[in-house]
Formats: sequence, C-alpha cells, structure tokens
Amino acid sequence: MRKLKIVKLTTYVVAFLLFLTPAFAQNRTVSGTVTDQAGKGIPGVTVSVKGTNTSTQTDATGVYRIIAADNATLVFTSVGYGASELKVDGRSSIDASLSPSNDNLSEVVVIGYGTARKKDLTGAVSTVTEKNFNKGVYTSPDQLIQGKVSGVQITNNSGTPGGASTIKIRGNSALTGSGNPLFVVDGVALDGRSARPGLGDLGVGGSNPGTNPLNFLNPSDIASIDVLKDASATAIYGSRAAYGVVIITTKRGQSGQPRIDFGTSIGFSNVMKKIEVLDASQFRQALTYYGLTNANDKGGNVNAFDEITRRGVVQNYNVGISGGTENARFRLSLGALNQEGIVRKTGIKKYTANFNAQLKFLESRNLGLDINIIPSQYQEAIAPISNNAGSRGSLIGNALQWNPTEALIVKNSRGQDSLNVVRGGDLINPLALQRAFDDNSRVTTILASISPYFKFTNWLEYRFLYSINYGTGTRRTSLQNFINFNDVLDIGRARIAGAELTTQQLTHTLNFNRALTSSLHLNAVIGYEYTKYGNKGYDMGGYGQATDPGGFGNYGLDYTNYIQYSNPTNRTISSFVDPNSELQSYFARTVFNLQDKYLLTATIRRDGSSKFGASSRYGNFPSFGAAWIVSKEDFFPHNDVLNTLKFRAGWGKTGNQEFPAGSAVARWSFNNGGGLNPNNAFNDQLGWQTDKQWNIGFDLGLLNDRVSVVVDYFNKNTSKLLFPSEPAQPAAPGGTVKWVNLDGNIINKGLEAAVNASIVQQKDFSWDFGANATFMTNKVTGLSSSINTGGLSGQGSSGTTIEVIRNNLPINAFFTRQYLGIDKATGLASYTEGGDVLYFVGNPNPKTLLGLSTTVRFQKLTLSANANGAFGHQIYNETLNNVINVGSINNGKNIALSVYQNPVKESFANPVTASSRFLESGNYLKLTNATLSYALGNVGRIFKGINVYVTGQNLFVITKFSGFDPEVNVDKNVNGVPSVGIEYIPYPSARTVTFGVNFSL
Repeated sequence: MRKLKIVKLTTYVVAFLLFLTPAFAQNRTVSGTVTDQAGKGIPGVTVSVKGTNTSTQTDATGVYRIIAADNATLVFTSVGYGASELKVDGRSSIDASLSPSNDNLSEVVVIGYGTARKKDLTGAVSTVTEKNFNKGVYTSPDQLIQGKVSGVQITNNSGTPGGASTIKIRGNSALTGSGNPLFVVDGVALDGRSARPGLGDLGVGGSNPGTNPLNFLNPSDIASIDVLKDASATAIYGSRAAYGVVIITTKRGQSGQPRIDFGTSIGFSNVMKKIEVLDASQFRQALTYYGLTNANDKGGNVNAFDEITRRGVVQNYNVGISGGTENARFRLSLGALNQEGIVRKTGIKKYTANFNAQLKFLESRNLGLDINIIPSQYQEAIAPISNNAGSRGSLIGNALQWNPTEALIVKNSRGQDSLNVVRGGDLINPLALQRAFDDNSRVTTILASISPYFKFTNWLEYRFLYSINYGTGTRRTSLQNFINFNDVLDIGRARIAGAELTTQQLTHTLNFNRALTSSLHLNAVIGYEYTKYGNKGYDMGGYGQATDPGGFGNYGLDYTNYIQYSNPTNRTISSFVDPNSELQSYFARTVFNLQDKYLLTATIRRDGSSKFGASSRYGNFPSFGAAWIVSKEDFFPHNDVLNTLKFRAGWGKTGNQEFPAGSAVARWSFNNGGGLNPNNAFNDQLGWQTDKQWNIGFDLGLLNDRVSVVVDYFNKNTSKLLFPSEPAQPAAPGGTVKWVNLDGNIINKGLEAAVNASIVQQKDFSWDFGANATFMTNKVTGLSSSINTGGLSGQGSSGTTIEVIRNNLPINAFFTRQYLGIDKATGLASYTEGGDVLYFVGNPNPKTLLGLSTTVRFQKLTLSANANGAFGHQIYNETLNNVINVGSINNGKNIALSVYQNPVKESFANPVTASSRFLESGNYLKLTNATLSYALGNVGRIFKGINVYVTGQNLFVITKFSGFDPEVNVDKNVNGVPSVGIEYIPYPSARTVTFGVNFSL
C-alpha cells in the first residue's frame, strides 16, 4: 500500500510538472538539427536564447527544441566547437552547423566553489563528460571514469555487486584511513562513509568486504566528473583534500518544452576467470601419483565452484523528465537496478530518484534558488566471503578445497536429497554453507540541499548553501544450526545491526567576477563553511541451545526474527554514539587574468576541527599557481600544426584529519566487572597531517586542435603522519591507543601524460582516440621504526604480516621470506638464509598506469572501447595459499592444478608459510568495456534519438597473474594500517554482456 501511494504521488508530481511547463511558454517553438562539418548530428550542444536564461541541449542525434520569440537570436555552443548565432525571424525550423574550435582551452570545468574556463586554470584538473564515460551497467559513479584520467588508479576491492573501490590520485600516501579522495556532489562534500553496518564473527570469520559510499547515486544521472589532482587546485578544500578531490555534477533541466528520456537494459554476467584446481579425473590420478589409498575417492564428479555460482541477470531502468522556462527549470529522474550476483544468494537492488530545480525571482532575476534532492535505497544480499576469515570460514575457499569426487547432496535415510554435512573434521560443504548463511542489508540515503543566491550586480553574487546527508542502514545476518562450525552446529547464530549517519553543511560564499581594467580581470571568492558529522548505531546478537525449546535449532526460519526468544544469557545487546565532530572553515581564492595570457591564482583555507586538542585545532592551507598562455603571444608561430601552448606551475599545502572522532582525547569504556578501561590517551599536541605538493605542466593543441596533449610532473611530500601508537605493533590486547604525529615522510612523484585525438572527421566516418599514462615512484623516509601490516589468514599463515612501512622502501613493501624453490631431493621448500631472515621482495604500488579509449563511427554505427592497465608491481596471491598445500589431498581436500603438474614432486611434509612464493607479477591490460551502438534516430513524431546498443564489460584481461583478477585489493589491514595488493579468495569478478536502448519523447 505504501509503495502504491508513492507511485501515485510520483504520477501526480510528473503530471503537474508537465502541465506547468507549457503554461509559462507563450512564444514560438523552434526545432532543428545541429551538425558538424561532416553533416553528423552533434549531441549535447547548448542552444540558448541570447539575452535570456532560456536554454536546452541537443539529443543524441543533434536534434533540439526550444521556445523563443520571433525576433530572438539563438546561440549554439559546444565544447570543441566554435559558437554560432542565428536569428529566429519568425521561423519554426532552424538548422545549425558548427565548426571545430581553434581554442583548445575553451572547455568549462568545475572547480571548488565555482567554475572556470580551462584556459584560466593554473592547476592540474581533468574533466570527463557523459559522452566519454565508460559504457555499461555500473552501481557507482566512480566506475564511469576508471582508466580515463591520468594519475588516477581505481581498483575494485572485489567483484561483489556494489562493492567498495580503492581510489588513489597520484600515488599512495595513506598510513591510516582509506586514502580515498574527497567526493563533492553538486557542491556538497561527502564524508566517505556508508550507513551499511559492519558485523563481527558469526563463525565464518570477521569483516566482510566494504560497500561503496557512492552507491546512493545513479550513474545515469551524472553529467560530468572533474578530478582535482594537485594541491594548487585542491587547497580550497583544505584538510579534506589531501588525497585529491572528485567533483560530481548531476544533470540539470533545460528550459523549453518538456523532454522525457528513457533508458533500459538487460545484461548477463558470468565468472570472468576461475582458479584451476583438480577435477574428479585429475584428483583420482593425483591420489595414485602421490601413493595414496583410494579412501578419498568418493566416486562422484562434482564442481563445487560451479554449484555455488551462476549466470547473473542485470536489469536497469531509468526515466527522466526535464523542462521549464528561463525563470523555472527542473529535472526529475527515477532509476531501478536489479543486479544478481554471480555467486548464488547475492546481489543488489537499488532504487534512486533525483529532483533539482533552478528558480529565478524578481523582474531583474537577480534573486534565485537552487534545489537538489537525491533520495535512494539499496538492498544487498551478501555472501559468506570475508576479508580475514580462515579458508574454513570462506565460501569461495571451501568451494576450491572441496573434494571433486564427493557429492554435495546425498540421499538421506528416507531417500530424500540432503546436504552432505560431515560432522567432525574441518571439511565444510560450500553448498551447505551457502544455504545456511543469510546476510541482508538495507541502506536508505537522502542527500538534499537548498541554495538561495542574490546578484547585487552582474559581477558580485552572494550564495548560501545548506545541505544534509542522512543515511540509515540495517543488517540481518544468521547462520543456521546444521552447518558444522564450532559454536554453531546444533545451536545457530544471528545478529542484527543498525547505523545512522548524518552530515550537515552550511556554506556562505561571495563571488566577485569583473574586469578591473581593459587588460586585467579578477575572479575571486571568499567564504565560510561549517560541517557537522554524527554517527550512532546498535548491535544485537544471540544463539540458541539444542536443549532450549526456544533455541534457534528448532526454527527453520530466519533466525534474526527469534533473537528475543533465545536464552537471555545467550543474547548480547550494545549501542554506540560516536562524539560529534565539527569542522569550521574560512577560505578565499583569487584568480588574476592579465591580457588573457598571464594567470595567477592564490588560495587560502583555514580549517578548525573539533577532533584535535585546543592547541592544535586550526590549520592553514595555502596554495599558489601561475600559467602562461604562450599561444596568445605575438611571437607564437601560428600555423596548422601548432595551435595552442600553455605552461602551468603550482605549489600548495593540504591537510588530513582522517582519524576517528574523539581519538585525541581521553576516553574510557566499562568492562564486564563494573570497572573502567582506557581506550584513548589524551594528546593535546596532536596536529594535522600535512601534504605539500608542487606541479609543473603544459597543455598543447596540434593540427587545428584536433590533437590535445596535457603533461604534468608532480612531487608530493606527506609529513606529520597521523598514527595510532600502541604498546606493541600489532597492538597488545586491551592496549591504550594514543594518536601521534610520526616524524616520517611519504614521497610520491611522477609524470602524467594524456593525449586525445580526433583522427578522422568525415560525414560518414569518424575516429577518435585517447590515451593516458602515469609513471610514479613512492618512498618512505624518516621513520624511527617499522610498521607492519598486510595480515594474512588461512592455513599456515594466520597471524603473519607480509607488508612493512619502512625507511627507503615503497609504502606497503612486501617484506617476507625469500623463496628459492622446491628441493628435488627432499620435496621441501628452500629459502634464503633458511627462512630465518626477512627481505624486501616486492612492491605492490604500480610504477605505470595506462588508459586507452577509442571511438569509431561509420554512418549510424558506432564502436567504442576502453582499456586500462597497471605495470611494474607485484600481487601477493593468498588465494593460492588456499589450494597449494599438497598435503591437503591426503586429508580429502582439493589442490591447485599447478601443484600437481609441477615437475618437482612436493613432499606432504612441506609446510605452508608466508614467502615470496606467493608473489606474482601484477601487470595487466584489461578491456574494461566495448560498446557497439546503432543510432536509429527519430521514429515518427513521438520517439526521438533512438539508440540501441550492446556492451561488454571485463571482456578479457592480459596478465600472468594466476588469481581471480589482478585488479584487486582485499583489505588486510592491521590495526587500521591499510594493506595494498593482496588477493585472498575474494568474490570473483564478473564478465557482463548488456543489451539496451535509449530514446526520448
């Protein structure tokens, strides 16, 4: 009933908007097509009525419709093309043709608290617009630009639908925390958190893979993404910009008659790559090869991995309506995504909406109001795949180890099918685990903002913004009593958790934009901002007893419904309210433009954070940048080859306060005995982590600006490292944490280059090509002691760390035993110095990042493809550890095919231990997506811009890595110190083929 009311309300709102829009329009409707020199329709051209705020955009085929007076003038503008003006003169049909622009730097980009022409930038900023996004069905906007921006590495932490990503801009400098950039959506800064609750041990291990904090956004609503990379560009965001800034701009309504856009697709997903283990025939051969009895040959033929996976179906639906007048524009969109995971009983369902309006008041239209509301809800079904469970507690690990000759389902005494659950021992039936385990989460989010503004003059504007980002989530997890885990068998376990996150932002800005003289222009902004963060939640758990009539063992339903009925001694209830943290900021930026050739930018931000003590509460973050547009000089050799040239240089300082609220003050918690335990030690001298970065670069336009080149060299030094100092590292149980600033430095430096070329532009054929590459180095200096991380799990390695943060090594360097091979005589592994000495054996940080894209069009048929790669690094394949122990076959478990096929016969007595044996080259080149589309154009008088397409994602990968996917980063942190480049039996990556259609009305 509630859903029906929502549907009715939505219908009424849409009908009202459709009715309202034409009521404002009293003028002539003008329509037409905008084409390039080859006669091809240009999508996304802005068509505006000169002297007014009325505007619209062309559709995918270049068609537009707009309301204008008979004596009006239409202005046609698009990035990469010169503007054109045409008078209406009473006409209802006006076609326009645009020529390529000779100014490579005319593109408008979004920067902090405003916009700017690319030619006016002095910092390193990259922009990706909708037409250049990665194609396919995605759950989060960050996936739209994977491989598209130089200096940016986006890694999917697992193949889980809606799973988290690791995003690194210009290298890794995160000693603690996520190291992800600041995300800003329509002027609202996000805090990077998700309201999906975490859950602890249920017998299957610890933490699950995280969820993406951007899941609440619909990628189909995104108009552009701007990436601010150097400190001269990011310093306006101060202490939140240490790892870069990603600005997401959603689509806006255009004035004119209502426009309705539809998009729908259906896709099919399969496992991209499987781990090669023995099949039933090979397992039997291996028993003979190793001289074992046939007791472990159960006579069957089973592929356990195939039994727990499936072909997933992905359905996606989107509708948007926009329109209005020059005084009132709006856009309303609705989206629904249903993505089945390739692992059974997993997936994500997401429902999104987006409403924004731009209103103008008064006869002068100097008073305005912008409104933006983004509500969403997503539901996840999660598999028992943990970052830190032993192989026995992991669904994927158990499937890989399952004896391929033993049935997963057997006949019981009544002749009925029954799960083959072995009591005793450590053999876990993966199909039984999958059916026994339920983990479902529901997260509801609303991001809303209201922004009134007033223009005192055409060069001075005041704007106020208030926003709230509210998220609430629940999670219900249960493990039925028939699975043979300790403390679960015949008992069962269940947990329910909830979380509530709130972020409020108040921003005041005063913008000045005026020519001071005929040759000097000033663009300036000053502002004040206040942000408040809240976090609270609860957790309930329980288990039943076989002798307890109310125990979980007697229920066949979801155990989370019966926690209250379990024995009170078997229940736990807890809640938390984190201290609110507050951030108060003052900021200013000035951009001087002299003769449109010489540019100078200066920025200052002063942040005050309640996380710090009184003596260190405020930090100052300045930046400076300068640019010289050489191609504007009289001496520049203007010709058809060299068109534009611009040099840039900048320096800036940003901060970091990424540590838990309340961690800098003394905090205590109750223990079960009625006493108090210290949690945090007070440190009034704790200060801001600091990043100082300088950047030099140039922008180049060639061949009438059909080829653009952007090159940057950067050097970033991170100091005063925030770190939770503890009695021992790893921490001693119950140790008091004291956050301190370490004396060390993390230095990232490198070279970025991006090339985009319009190779061929003809009426029936065009070809565009883009490439970007980044070459980086990373080093730690000045630390007084080493820090260990990269904690391993599984047989023979639990409790071991294999990464270290140490002087003169890259951050998260692999530091372990140096493996020399298997001794032919003994069948035992040999190591340098007998394995008693640990060595620096590998670097998880890529030295080179690569992105490639191309679009080829022949008449109405278009083929586009995107690839990305990383080179010069290693991955620790702990997935291999799960199936490399040759002795496992003697215990009825499966092993890797590579172990059996090894010409050197390995001894059952060879222990599995952490070493460089598991290090593999992380080099890869992946075809991320390829799309073939056909533009049907308009059909009749109703359907406009019909476009049908087929898209493939993760079509192939070139790599020597033997794990599931070289593009992986399973979180194996130790005490909050993140790991890099470890794969541990994760949720596999999927290959997806999608069929879809887009059209407008």
